[in-house]
Amino acid sequence: MAYAALDYYGIDELFTQEERIVRDTVRELVTSRVMPQIGKHWAAGTFPHELVPLFGEMGLLGPSLTGYGCTGVSPTAYGLICQELERGDSGIRSFCSVQSSLVMFPIWAFGSEEQKQKYLPEMAAGRVIGCFGLTEPDFGSNPSGMLTTATKTAGGYRLNGTKRWITNGSVAHVALVWAKLEGVVRGFLVPTNSKGFSARDIHGKWSLRASVTSELVME
Repeated sequence: MAYAALDYYGIDELFTQEERIVRDTVRELVTSRVMPQIGKHWAAGTFPHELVPLFGEMGLLGPSLTGYGCTGVSPTAYGLICQELERGDSGIRSFCSVQSSLVMFPIWAFGSEEQKQKYLPEMAAGRVIGCFGLTEPDFGSNPSGMLTTATKTAGGYRLNGTKRWITNGSVAHVALVWAKLEGVVRGFLVPTNSKGFSARDIHGKWSLRASVTSELVME
């Protein structure tokens, strides 16, 4: 039986036909592929990695971005995508929204053309996973108290610090890490195979159990 959402305020009629099609497509995906297995992943504290290529095929990664292999749907359609994924599980939605909003969008909006060409098509396809390194053990998500630092070197930058509660941390291929460079907060794209970078998973969570949550260490 197809899931039918209640619409007390008549919001559905405000969406375009394309937005409703996007929502209904993701709704069916959640019903057929996420719901049957998410309970066991929640109990085990694991993430269903096999769904990631499917998310890429369906255009659910970076969906509101244009070019570079992204779908280019409306912001409203992107919101509906996240709403339907959240119905399946917060961990599923978190994977997609971190990939899309916190890593792909900054690259798309502020990255160099070389960075866009390198990362965005692969991230849109789900072949490259990103994480967003802001939160720290001592100051949470408060940038003013950030302890992670960046130092200019001959070949680029050296980062030193720890991030915690980072979604996708241990499975990411690239981390968007925030650090203070001469006292000013800056963002750095860090390949996770870089020397001195390590990630460990955080287990025993009471929520977001079907999400990969990690601590990042740069030294």
